[in-house]
Amino acid sequence: MSGATATWNSWRGWDLSREPNLSGADLREADLPRADLSEANLARAELSEADLMSANLESANLLRAILFRADLMGADLSGANLSGAELSEADLTEANLAGADLVRPNLARADLPRADLSEANLSGTNLTEADLSGANLAGADLSGVDLAEAILTGADLSTASLTQQELEPATGDENTRLPPDLNPLRTGE
Repeated sequence: MSGATATWNSWRGWDLSREPNLSGADLREADLPRADLSEANLARAELSEADLMSANLESANLLRAILFRADLMGADLSGANLSGAELSEADLTEANLAGADLVRPNLARADLPRADLSEANLSGTNLTEADLSGANLAGADLSGVDLAEAILTGADLSTASLTQQELEPATGDENTRLPPDLNPLRTGE
């Protein structure tokens, strides 16, 4: 199915985990809530505005996939490869991204409230204007991350690796947990 174009858009609850290759597939606006895509190869797949709410994408290969404005609320992306993926304006509210490889994806203006990003590799990630309220970033690698205007209200960064310079453009509150060597964040206006 490599390079396939979906002519239908409803795979609600389907198990696509055994599909050998969805690399480069055109799944724009596909209706895939609760679909099982664990370990699927979705490298360079076009998934803009797809509904992947509560989908299982555990250990999936989403290298350079386009997920612009995709609904990934509550999705399991633990251990997934999202390197270089386009996730701007995606809804990742309460998504599980624990241990995911998120090297240099675009997460600008993405919604990540209460997302689990623990132990994730986010080095070089664009998180400009992203909402990370209540997100778990414990143990995450945030080196080289762009947090300009990011919202970190109530987020746990207590064991994340990042510098004061990377942290300064973000906003938080008294509930934002920071590594002990960093100064408090500015609070949102």
